[in-house]
Amino acid sequence: DSKLIGYVKQKLEKLNSFTDSIIQVQVFLKLDNVVHNIKDKIAEIRVHIPLHNFFVKSTSKSFEESFDDAFDSLVIQIKKNKERKAA
Repeated sequence: DSKLIGYVKQKLEKLNSFTDSIIQVQVFLKLDNVVHNIKDKIAEIRVHIPLHNFFVKSTSKSFEESFDDAFDSLVIQIKKNKERKAA
């Protein structure tokens, strides 16, 4: 779905404002095949920067919501890591 891919790419471009040393970003959008599970859309984001890897995972009823939750968690992790390095 090109609309979803565009949404994900647009959000990922914002990562450069938090760190400029990103080596690789991987995004996985999966359907959980558990029957009777309303929250079945899974978003996983893996970011590689020198000397550190970040991984976040979120599940909700839509890919956009799962991705947004995971992205927000990722931003928090990156900011904390940057603060630790600065201290």
